[in-house]
Amino acid sequence: MKFVTASAVVALHLSFASAAWAQAVPEPGADSDVIVTGTRERGRTQFDTLAPVDVLPETLIRSGVSGDLNDTLAQLLPSFNVQRLPAADGQAFVRPATLRGLSADQTLVLVNGKRYHRSALLGTRGAQAPDLASIPSLAIKRIEVLRDGASAQYGSDAIAGVINIILDDAPGMEAYGQFGRYDAGDGNDYQSGMRGGIALGERGAIVFIGQFEHAEATSRTRQRPDAIAFQAANPTLTVPNPVQRWGQPDEERLRGALDMHYELAPGATLYAFGTAQQGEGVTDFNWRNPAGTGSVYNASSAFPGFSFRSIYPVGFTPRFGTRFADIQADSGVRGELSDAFSYDISASSGRSRIDYTLAESLNASLGPNSPTRFYLGRLTQVETNLNADFVYRLPIGGVEPLNIAFGGERRIERYVVGTGDPASYAIGPGAATGLAPNSNGFPGFGPQQAGHFRQSSHAGYVDLAWRPVSIVSLGAAGRYEDFSSFGDKFTYKLSGRVEPVSWLALRGTYSTGFRAPTPAQLNTRVVSQGLDTRTLQVFNQGRLAPSDPLAIALGAKPLRPETSRNATVGLAVQTQIGFTATVDLYQIDVDDRFSQSATIAIPTTLANPNRFTSISYFTNDFNTRTRGVDMVLGYNRQIGGGRASATLAYNYNRTQVRSGTSAAIANETQRRIFEERLPRHNATGTLGYDIGPVGVMLRGRYYGPWTDVTGNATGELFQRFGGIALFDASLTYRITPNISLRGGAENIFDTYPAEATNQANRGLIYSRNAPYDTDGGRYYVRVGVSF
Repeated sequence: MKFVTASAVVALHLSFASAAWAQAVPEPGADSDVIVTGTRERGRTQFDTLAPVDVLPETLIRSGVSGDLNDTLAQLLPSFNVQRLPAADGQAFVRPATLRGLSADQTLVLVNGKRYHRSALLGTRGAQAPDLASIPSLAIKRIEVLRDGASAQYGSDAIAGVINIILDDAPGMEAYGQFGRYDAGDGNDYQSGMRGGIALGERGAIVFIGQFEHAEATSRTRQRPDAIAFQAANPTLTVPNPVQRWGQPDEERLRGALDMHYELAPGATLYAFGTAQQGEGVTDFNWRNPAGTGSVYNASSAFPGFSFRSIYPVGFTPRFGTRFADIQADSGVRGELSDAFSYDISASSGRSRIDYTLAESLNASLGPNSPTRFYLGRLTQVETNLNADFVYRLPIGGVEPLNIAFGGERRIERYVVGTGDPASYAIGPGAATGLAPNSNGFPGFGPQQAGHFRQSSHAGYVDLAWRPVSIVSLGAAGRYEDFSSFGDKFTYKLSGRVEPVSWLALRGTYSTGFRAPTPAQLNTRVVSQGLDTRTLQVFNQGRLAPSDPLAIALGAKPLRPETSRNATVGLAVQTQIGFTATVDLYQIDVDDRFSQSATIAIPTTLANPNRFTSISYFTNDFNTRTRGVDMVLGYNRQIGGGRASATLAYNYNRTQVRSGTSAAIANETQRRIFEERLPRHNATGTLGYDIGPVGVMLRGRYYGPWTDVTGNATGELFQRFGGIALFDASLTYRITPNISLRGGAENIFDTYPAEATNQANRGLIYSRNAPYDTDGGRYYVRVGVSF
């Protein structure tokens, strides 16, 4: 795969806009303890905060092999899960990630404290979330993860928590190169990156980052049984083995970032930062069997004497391609007008653009006039934010002044669907004789789907924090937000913390929250194709907008915001001997939870030109309750001639459906998906030791039992999988103070899960829905240079 003017595009975007584990547990009192997420007070630390916050330093973020930030967070945070989803359309490239088992778009993502734009992709059950893989890991100084509801502080989406990515703004130069490969001999991964930071006198700095990754495909596939039978019946033909590939896609990404700040005058600092990525990838779809795919290979009176066997005599496997680009640019002025009053005025713009293509396919209804390659269309998400934030420290008595944070936000969100080639959505003359319309594998976006959709909102908030006596801290926040599409919402948050002794604190929060439906969820429709794992027949499904007349005729209603109630109570321990611990219990009730309705057969009395087997639509349908516990233990201490560190993090998370209508939990399918699709038990433990130029890291990860679901034309099939433990190791050697070499392996015992029996007919060996990598062990070597 080749990029076209990739470097120029990233440069244009930006113009607008191991040893690591020894630092996993910061030393008490270190400057790196100060956090900015979930609080607008000065000098808060992980121990001081009123809600649980995880802090991941840059060295920890870069300790793994993957260049995808999703994988890094999934390995470090037990409550964070991400799936691979091969051959799952756009989700093979923009992967859904969840915090505390909730939907991907119920976690708010910030960069330097500013809202990060969503991806243009609507993923699992219509979730539209940011693509964390678009942010270069080399640009990150640290990541703060607030594990608590925060809609009253930050607005829509912060139901499960907040991920705040802090970019590195320090002067200095560094570069790295890395190669990785799976034990099975595939999935070669090449990475390189460079970071350059230049001091602007004593008033500021500007930092540029570029990062490139080329990842080759993996395959964990057996030949399909029907392909074996077809080969036996047609010995003169050569059928590919395998006819389709299950595994990670071929993919390239070029990522970049910029971070700049400059003091214009005392009390006024100009800042700007941004990230950009451009990439492309290809993945396989299901093989079309000439002996069994009647909707393609049957004779048709519309095309006498013609058969697609003349083009694809051994069948065909559509190759789904994507080209994607993301850019986020933020700028503003911040400063202090006095010791008591500070401000931050900013503007930001973010955009996600995704183009889809399809090769080695056809539109059967067009017969001999069908092309074999298609441009399917474009999805674009654009967001613009204006923010004004202020903090005033009011002396009213007590140990500290009353910290009054207040401000406002104006946000505009646009979603655009652009049409594909006419042949990709055409219903040709062969459709009347039973041949499938549209490009086979993924129908293109037609005029019925195309459009420009817009939503705007404005908000105001107040966030109070006060320490009346030395052992007590109190907090309260309220936010009013009004949306053009559905009206207004008010949310609030109450927090408290008691520190009876200097090393022990008790804390608790209660908050309300919400997630607003997006313009894409409100207005778009998608036509998708699948393969029935029993009959091996291709089927068409339509996901219609709730406002679509056909959807309304079948029961759809206008979408409402999801609402939540969060309660957290916990304790934090910080000792002088390097031991830290936090334990937090939480409950999250989500009402009117957003999902996709059950599939509905279309009555013969209604027009069905797309020949849908069934349709569904987005709906607010049911209420869930998520309960769990987070436990994090850490130890960091000088031992012998080096520094030792140990961390143990555990999450128990259980979601139950409290109520819902028959539209979404018919046959209990949706209930089982929400309650069983992710492990309830997750844990990760790490041991690290640094001595002289050598650093050693050992890590274990545990994923508890979970349930897989496979979609079929007539419903869903389920399979229960047991728990699995994976182990990683790395060794770092500093050749000189400026040059380091690291070698390591993830899943060092090359462990695989049980096989996915419900999908064996398609040649799939391991479930594509697993919450962990199912490609076995992989190793890597990394060279780093700093100066």
